[in-house]
Amino acid sequence: MKPTLTVFTPTYNRSHTLPRTYASLCRQTSKDFEWLVIDDGSTDGTEALVKGWIAEGKIPIRYIWKENGGLHTGYNTAIANMDTELCVCIDSDDWMPDDAVEKIVSFWRKNGSNRYAGIIGLDYCEDDIPVGNPLPNVETLHIAELSSKYHNSGDRKIVMRVDLLKQVYPQPTFEGEKNFNPIYLILKIDQIHPFLLLNENLCYVDYQQDGMGANIINQYFNSPRSFMELRKLGLSLKYTTMPWRIKQYIHLIAESRIAKISPYQESISSVAVTMLYPFGLVLYYYLLSKKTI
Repeated sequence: MKPTLTVFTPTYNRSHTLPRTYASLCRQTSKDFEWLVIDDGSTDGTEALVKGWIAEGKIPIRYIWKENGGLHTGYNTAIANMDTELCVCIDSDDWMPDDAVEKIVSFWRKNGSNRYAGIIGLDYCEDDIPVGNPLPNVETLHIAELSSKYHNSGDRKIVMRVDLLKQVYPQPTFEGEKNFNPIYLILKIDQIHPFLLLNENLCYVDYQQDGMGANIINQYFNSPRSFMELRKLGLSLKYTTMPWRIKQYIHLIAESRIAKISPYQESISSVAVTMLYPFGLVLYYYLLSKKTI
């Protein structure tokens, strides 16, 4: 039978951390999943490592190699190759608690329907401390509301309906830019349906110094058009507040200056750009003073 869940892992030169991810999947109390590994052009022996695990036959694994293009292109490839009901991204430096798949599938079987886009769960540090605040005490919400309405901070583990992702992918790509956060696609399906909340640990995270979450200021400079696209989406979202939208405008102005593109060329309010331009300029010079590339 086809599994309910695809656990997908975009990876680039993480042969030293992938064994931990693999071991956690082998320990899962529910085997109602497939592991889809998207190799983003690794040169460290990742292919041989994963194919060795496939030969072991402990869990179902599919391995796909692609040219290096960044995390968002790994998401695009993964979505194109999924055929399960749900999916969740477990990064190549992270791992799942032994009962995470069981929690996801049983919670969805009990509460899920076509009225929801998926499940929002928690990320935990290795010392069993949640990353950020507990989720709000509500049954459902839109991801855009987490920060704009509930002022809720911290990384979350997002379980997504595959059919909805297939409606909104592929995520745009910009030549030479590899740091486009895949939250773009998640926010797209967030506008279609809200997410159910599961205040449980679904993933242990181990942030790497060269990971996407690190050196965010440098990413503004090496992928400015990608960040502009994300801000433009942010300005179109429902379920956000005015202070949140003002922040998006300020970042858009700063990133447009990095990209050497006029913010007035974008399909946004020219009045808002004019009013907030000085603040965007201040942010631009602050970012310029902090970048290290």
